[in-house]
Amino acid sequence: MDDQSPPRKGCCSLRCGLALLLHFCNVSMMSQRACLSLTMVAMVNATDAQGLPNASTQEPPGDLRNPVYNWSPKIQGLILSSITYGMLVAQVPVGYLSGIYPIKNMVGSGLLLSSLLSLLLPLAAGAGASLVLACRVAQGLSQGTVLVAQHTVWTRWAPPAERGRLTSMSLSGLMLGPSVALFATGHICQALGWPVVFYIFGACGCALSLSWFVLFYDDPKDHPCISLGEKELITASLPEQVGSGGKSVPIKAVLTSLPVWAISLSCFAYSWTNHIMFLYLPTFISYRLRVDVRENGLLSALPHLCSWLLSILAGHAADGLLARKRLSLIAIRKLFTTLGLLLPALLVMGLLYLGSGFRGTLSLLTLTSATLGFCTAGMMINPLDIAPRYYGFLKGLTILIGMTGGLTSSTLAGIILNQDPVSSWFKIFFLMAAINVTSLVFYLIFAKAEIQDWATEKQHTRL
Repeated sequence: MDDQSPPRKGCCSLRCGLALLLHFCNVSMMSQRACLSLTMVAMVNATDAQGLPNASTQEPPGDLRNPVYNWSPKIQGLILSSITYGMLVAQVPVGYLSGIYPIKNMVGSGLLLSSLLSLLLPLAAGAGASLVLACRVAQGLSQGTVLVAQHTVWTRWAPPAERGRLTSMSLSGLMLGPSVALFATGHICQALGWPVVFYIFGACGCALSLSWFVLFYDDPKDHPCISLGEKELITASLPEQVGSGGKSVPIKAVLTSLPVWAISLSCFAYSWTNHIMFLYLPTFISYRLRVDVRENGLLSALPHLCSWLLSILAGHAADGLLARKRLSLIAIRKLFTTLGLLLPALLVMGLLYLGSGFRGTLSLLTLTSATLGFCTAGMMINPLDIAPRYYGFLKGLTILIGMTGGLTSSTLAGIILNQDPVSSWFKIFFLMAAINVTSLVFYLIFAKAEIQDWATEKQHTRL
């Protein structure tokens, strides 16, 4: 490559190519995570989801291509939520270590381990629910490593004017992954059997992790394929790009910072809503629309697909507003966070109070999930604005708090569905809307977008 070439822009730049690679790594990771919510229907048979014994007359439990297990709704809920426990444990340690150890190794190894566990999951299911739980917890640890560590990539690779689009491009894979999984899983389950779902997504993840090891470098200065112009553009625009490696994190200042808590609580609300839509969307569609597993997969995939598109557009729109100086940076972050938390709350209330027709239900479900994508240009990238030196640690902390919301919401939803099937969805969605609005108000009051005093070079507070 000619080192004298001018800096590349748009889709021709190496940094955009790496964002696209990370995008597909996220797609693969989330596909491995999301497919279980639909394969569970096939693994326990349709009647078991309602708490009844498996209908062995419809499909023999010993069928080698599509085995069926007699797992109660309680066991199913534990299996579905178990991956979150592993992710919870990983967040803060990985956030701290991402400022010290190579991101290349952390992301690549995490994706590879998650993919290998996906390949082993059908075998684990045959051995019992306990081994499935263990596999999913281990997958949570590996996926939590990828989820947190990847954010540190953009402290070295993203010029400030492109943070929105590069971050949204890579993170949008988290929205596309469930769409791909749900779209493909129904067809694969019917045509080849549910175990093949895990084999396909696991193999794809292994291939992508190997590609990551080959193509990604932690520092633009070390990449053999980057032009001199692009290298200078990146390094010149990031004077503060030094990481926290070798430097203590100001824990007390972080934990007493209202902007950090504003981001954390909005992450809590986002994760609460996302987990409800992520884990229970197929269940709600089956309850409200009465469709088979293949149609359920198609309908469940549509909201995530729209969220993927909207998150990419949000990143470009945020950078466009910033470049044209239409709004200040904090105004942009608050605008997109408002759209990402308030609109789902309003739409889910419409789902409860408006008609229950097929088109109306599907439209509101799609928009509820899709509008969450606005958050990628709001509170999700906000930690990079206030503390680029400790970005990895802050992402670990805020995602940890967010994950507690997701774990609480998924567990609580399972309890409500099991105890009160008549009014359960009203309770689940109303609580979701209330948490979104409350967290948003706190964010609008206390969020900031300038580097905080405790995140500057002069800070020497120790752990």
